[in-house]
Amino acid sequence: MLNALILATVTLAGAVLIWPRLSNAKIWRATITPLASIIGSGFLVLGPILDVSFGGFAPLVMVGLCAVAYLFGSAIRFNIADIDRQAPSVPVVNALEVLSSCVLAFAFVVSVAYYLNLFGAFGVSLTQLNDAFHANMLTSSVFLLILFTGLTRGFSALERMEQVSVGLKLAIIAGLLLGLAVHFGDVTRQHALQFDAPQVTGWAALTLMAGLIVTVQGFETSRYLGGTYDAAMRVKSMRLAQLLSTGIYCLYVALLTYAFDSDPLTLDETAIIDLMEVVAPILPLLLVAAALSAQFSAAIADTNGSGGLIAEVSKGVVSEKLAYAFLVGIGLVLTWTANIFEIISYASRAFALYYALQSAIATIRAARSGYPVRTAVFAMLALLGFTIAMFGTPVE
Repeated sequence: MLNALILATVTLAGAVLIWPRLSNAKIWRATITPLASIIGSGFLVLGPILDVSFGGFAPLVMVGLCAVAYLFGSAIRFNIADIDRQAPSVPVVNALEVLSSCVLAFAFVVSVAYYLNLFGAFGVSLTQLNDAFHANMLTSSVFLLILFTGLTRGFSALERMEQVSVGLKLAIIAGLLLGLAVHFGDVTRQHALQFDAPQVTGWAALTLMAGLIVTVQGFETSRYLGGTYDAAMRVKSMRLAQLLSTGIYCLYVALLTYAFDSDPLTLDETAIIDLMEVVAPILPLLLVAAALSAQFSAAIADTNGSGGLIAEVSKGVVSEKLAYAFLVGIGLVLTWTANIFEIISYASRAFALYYALQSAIATIRAARSGYPVRTAVFAMLALLGFTIAMFGTPVE
C-alpha cells in the first residue's frame, strides 16, 4: 500500500512540476536552476552523515548549515544588485572578481569529481559489483565519456537531460518525504522515537560542519544567469530557492534523525539506500534513479561552467576543450586516491573560499555605498568563509 502511495505522490509531484502555469512561470524558471543545484547529490548523503555524526542534534546542525548558506547568499545577492546599479568599480574589486572566478572554476572541477563518484557508488549499489573498485571503474568510464563528448561534439546533447532530471529528482524527493513521514508516524505510535548521542563534538564537530558546506551549495548559480534574467529576478529567485531548499532539507533530516537508529559502522555514501529499504521496497530503486540522473546532469552543468570560466579567465589562452581535459585528469586522480567524504570536504573548502571572496567584494561595495551594518556582516562572512576553507574536515 505504501509503495503505491509513494508512486502516486511521485507521479502527482511530477505532473505539478510540468504543469504549464508553473513550468512556464518566469520566477519558477529562474528558481529551478539554483534549487536543483542546492538539492543535488548532497541531499542523498547528508541525512545519514548528520544522523550518525550529530545524533539528535542533527536537525539543529542542518538549520545551521542552511543559515550559513543563506548568509553567504545574501553577500552574492548584494553583489548582483550592486553590479546592476552600475556602481563605479575599483581595481581591488576587479582583481577579487577574477580571483573568485578562478576559485569557482576549481571548485567546479572538484564538485564534478564529487558528483561522479556518487554516480559510481549509486550505480553499483544494487548490483553484485557493489564495491569501491567497480564504483571507481564506473566513475572513470563516465569521466572519459564526458571528455570524449566535450572534445568531439560538445555538450548540447547531454545538456538536454538536465531539465528532465531536475523534475525527476524533485518528484522522487516528494515520494521520499512522504515515505519518511509515514515511517515517522509508525515509530511515534510505537513510542520508539530516539535521541541518539552525537559521535562528534566540540572543535571536531565545527570542522566537520565546515566540511559539509558543499551539500547546501548551488545558490551561486543565480549570479551567472544575467544573460537570461534581470538582477531583481535573480535576487528574488535565489532567495526563494534557498528558502525552499531549507524547508525540504530540515524536514528530511528531522524525519530521518529520530526514527532510525544511528550506526557509525553503516555510514557510507549509499547509506540512505539501506535506510530507505526499511521504509518501503520501492524507495531504493527510486533513489538510485534520482541519484544517477542528478549526478550526471550536475556533472555536465559544472563541467560546462568550469570550462567556460577557465577559458574566460585565461582570456582564451586555455580553450574550453583543454579545460575539459584538465578537469577529467584531476577527477580521475581524486577518484582513485580519495574517498567520497574527502572529496566532499575538498569541494566544500573550495566553495567556501569562493564565498569568502564574494563576501570580501560585498564588504568593499557596502562600505563604499555607506552601509556600515552590512559592511560588518559581510566582513564577518568573509572571515568565516576563509576559516571554513582552512579548517573543513571530511567525515571519518
